Amino acid sequence: MNSRKEQLDAFNRLLDIMDDLREKCPWDKKQTLESLRHLTIEETYELADAILDNDLSEIKKELGDVLLHIVFYAKIGSEKNAFDIADVANAISDKLIDRHPHIYGDVQVENEADVKRNWENLKLKEGKNSVLEGVPKSLPAVVKASRIQEKVAGVGFDWEKPEQVWEKVQEELTELNEEIKAGNTENTEKEFGDVLFSMINYARFINVNPENALEKTNKKFINRFQYLEKEAKKQNKQLSEMSLTEMDVFWEKSKQFFK
Repeated sequence: MNSRKEQLDAFNRLLDIMDDLREKCPWDKKQTLESLRHLTIEETYELADAILDNDLSEIKKELGDVLLHIVFYAKIGSEKNAFDIADVANAISDKLIDRHPHIYGDVQVENEADVKRNWENLKLKEGKNSVLEGVPKSLPAVVKASRIQEKVAGVGFDWEKPEQVWEKVQEELTELNEEIKAGNTENTEKEFGDVLFSMINYARFINVNPENALEKTNKKFINRFQYLEKEAKKQNKQLSEMSLTEMDVFWEKSKQFFK
């Protein structure tokens, strides 16, 4: 691994390159905070994909792309005389020190739960009106639900045992089934949302990340379905012309390769 000096030299090199690009490259000169936003979101998702694939080489590349965006935003901030990369780094450093009094102060903690509880309480002392203020409105729904539940749990609003949460899941499933039988479309949607929310909450109690779990299932389904397509093509068949029974033969076979 690189020494601290080599790490700092590499970061300094990136800052110099950013200065050059902002001054000389027509595309880079044109970018604004707003124009970069959707690209940053895309890069973040690409990093998330690499993490799920456990592809360390790709993670390194995607981290570089995300880091570039951070440097880019800081460069634009400096041009506006609002902030630069040093302000960004110092701000997060100050926050980390303030939010970790058990490391940089005299607060005692026994476990991770104590750390999370202190974190949320400290944020309220900093002037936030709600522990949920830090949840971005534009987060995907599954991720948002997870963050909401983690944050309220951090201040003690939580179930005590996984069994209680599972009972809640069963309760919500029963209510959903009742609305489906009644044919009430609006209430069915509401109850379906309650089922998802309770399942996401249960995932937290069994140490499963629901977003990761669902995405892994998405990838598995894609792989199996594409295997089905390839096998059908080998036999000069179109899926639309095959019966479900015929397709199921290839589907079951795909499970040997994609689990």
